[in-house]
Amino acid sequence: MTTPIALTVAGSDSGGGAGIQGDLKTFSALGVYGCSVITALTAQNTTGVFGILGVDPGFVRAQLDAVFDDLAVTAVKIGMLGTADVIAAVADGLAHWRPSQVVLDPVMVAKGGDRLLEEDAVAALRERLVPLATIITPNLPEAADLLGIETPRERGRMANVGARLQSLGPANVLLKGGHLEGGESPDLFMHGGETHWLDAARTDTRNTHGTGCTLSSAIAARLAARVPLPQAVAEAKAYIAGAIAHADELAVGHGRGPVHHFHALWTDGR
Repeated sequence: MTTPIALTVAGSDSGGGAGIQGDLKTFSALGVYGCSVITALTAQNTTGVFGILGVDPGFVRAQLDAVFDDLAVTAVKIGMLGTADVIAAVADGLAHWRPSQVVLDPVMVAKGGDRLLEEDAVAALRERLVPLATIITPNLPEAADLLGIETPRERGRMANVGARLQSLGPANVLLKGGHLEGGESPDLFMHGGETHWLDAARTDTRNTHGTGCTLSSAIAARLAARVPLPQAVAEAKAYIAGAIAHADELAVGHGRGPVHHFHALWTDGR
C-alpha cells in the first residue's frame, strides 16, 4: 500500500488562499499527501499583493532535489515561478527526476492585476517548461501572454487558441474561460486529439481568490491518486465549482476572499 504524494512548486501566499497554501489545502481535501518547493515569498492578503521576495534559484533546486530524493512523488503541480532563472532551475530539476505527471499552471498575474512573472521570463516558461508538462491550465490572459496575441474574448476562438498552445509541446491543454462575459464559465479540455467542453454556471461571488491554483492542484491530486487524466480534469472541475459555490460560507478578509477548499469536509455549519 502506497500513499499518493503530490508536490507543489509555487510561491507562498501569506493570506493563505492561493499558492503553496491553497495547493496544500487542496491536496489534503482530496486525500493526497502534499509536499512543497517554495519559489517566492509574497506579502499579500485578500486586498492585494504588497511585496514579492524571490527565492534563490539554487535553493529552489535544492528543495526539489531533497523532495525527490526521498519521497515517491506521483504528480507535480507548478504555479508561480517569478523569474527566468527559477524557471531554468525547475526545468533542469524536472528533466533530472522525470516525474510522470506534471500540471503546469502558468501563473503570470494575480487577480488584482499584480504581475507575478517577470515579462522577460515568459519566453523561458514557454520554451523550457511548457514542453515538459503533461497538461497546462492557462486562463485566457495567460494563454495570450504565452502566444503573444490579444486576449480572446469569445468562446468561438478558444479551440484555435488551445490548438496553438498544443503546438508549443504539451499534449493536453485545459483552457479556462472564466474571463469570458456571461452566465457560464466554460473550460476547453483538449486531449487525445479530441475537444471537450466542461461547462459550469458562474457563481455570483467576489470570493474567488485561488481558483486557478486550486483547479490545477486538484488535477495534480487526482493524478497522484492514479486517476486517468480525463477523469482527473472532470473531478477537479467539479471540486473547484463546489469550492466557489461555498466560498461565501467563509468570512476571511476585507477584499476578494478565498474559495472554500474544505467545503465537503467542514460539515458543522462553518
